[in-house]
Amino acid sequence: MKRSGIFITVAFLLASCASKPPKSLVTPSPQPKSQQNQEPVRGVWLTTVSRLDWPPVSSVNVSNPSTRISMQKKALTDKLDNMKSLGINTVFFQVKPDGTALWSSKILPWSDMMTGNIGEYPGYDPLQFMLDEAHKRGMKVHAWLNPYRVSVNTTPGTVAELNRTLSLHPASVFVLHRDWIRTAGNRFVLDPGIPEVRDWITSIVAEVVSSYPVDGIQFDDYFYAESPGSALNDNQTYKKYGQDFASKADWRRHNTEQLIQQVSHTIKRLKPGVEFGVSPAGVWRNRSFDEAGSDTRGAAAYDESFADTRRWVQQGLLDYIAPQIYWPFSRDSARYDVLAKWWADVVKPTNTRLYIGVALYKVGVPAKNEPDWMIQGGVPELKKQLDLNDSIPQIDGTILFREDYLNQPQTREAVSYLRTRWGS
Repeated sequence: MKRSGIFITVAFLLASCASKPPKSLVTPSPQPKSQQNQEPVRGVWLTTVSRLDWPPVSSVNVSNPSTRISMQKKALTDKLDNMKSLGINTVFFQVKPDGTALWSSKILPWSDMMTGNIGEYPGYDPLQFMLDEAHKRGMKVHAWLNPYRVSVNTTPGTVAELNRTLSLHPASVFVLHRDWIRTAGNRFVLDPGIPEVRDWITSIVAEVVSSYPVDGIQFDDYFYAESPGSALNDNQTYKKYGQDFASKADWRRHNTEQLIQQVSHTIKRLKPGVEFGVSPAGVWRNRSFDEAGSDTRGAAAYDESFADTRRWVQQGLLDYIAPQIYWPFSRDSARYDVLAKWWADVVKPTNTRLYIGVALYKVGVPAKNEPDWMIQGGVPELKKQLDLNDSIPQIDGTILFREDYLNQPQTREAVSYLRTRWGS
């Protein structure tokens, strides 16, 4: 679709999404889940922020563009071949790690993850390449976007780099809409309380869905992503938009829900077959704060990032939810089995599928509070978690965090086990 066509479509969709949601919070009379008879998701998150999984850090320092492109493409196809051999059938590919894109966007500048420079064309389209290669191998691809993050730090060097994009088309949102930018968690972020910010993020999703044959769109858990020493100052935004709410916390939760609702409705109008999901923190709320919560004592998405993820499921706004349950069975404050069963009960009366995020990154790593990850290379703990996932009908898959840990010495035994369990 031509550029003007995309934006006319997006404008129409945003206008149509502005109406208030129905009073009922629960999707009435859900039909049987459409994918119940399909194979379970066996997924992995492939991270590009800070080049944690891909592209290779060494490739960015190569002066010859053709060599760099070849290195990056081979690294990705090698990873896909390895995933395929392990039986992984879905890749959650981070295409928007911050305020930049790993696809040919008319809204965001090219990501510096590929070349070292924001806005520099990497010589190919990474998202299209991933889609071509994964689909060729029979694997699905969900485009994973961090909705609000603009940068991973606030250093003078980062500010200078963002400012230099002013002459680019497109330039960074940092220079185009400086009034949308806040600092939180020692990063530059967009203020979720500004309606135009939510519209802008929705237009980005619409661009991806309209232009690429993605199988799904996923947001991660960074909504209001604050830290104790770096809170988001949205007092003026709250004063302008939040006066009808009983508290600032309720207003913030309304803002994240508005984004999810807009994006959900937009995707379904553009391409109903594209799945939309979120991978939130594993704890919605602790029972000590809310009788509907889980029997846990962990940081809760409802209170920490102002994401009422349970309600999103109840409202039917998500095709799937993938809570990050990154603890072992023995972690008393947030037991894996307690949380997996709690989420299974949440999705049970709805159409929302449940995939569980598993902490591959903890396997083989010494931890005083979680020694189970070290026992026999972490295989018994991983087996217990996968066995539980397979035994609960409401759990439709498992996603491993993250791809590079498939290649680390400390996970070798666990990966061998995965190969015997999932591989062909």
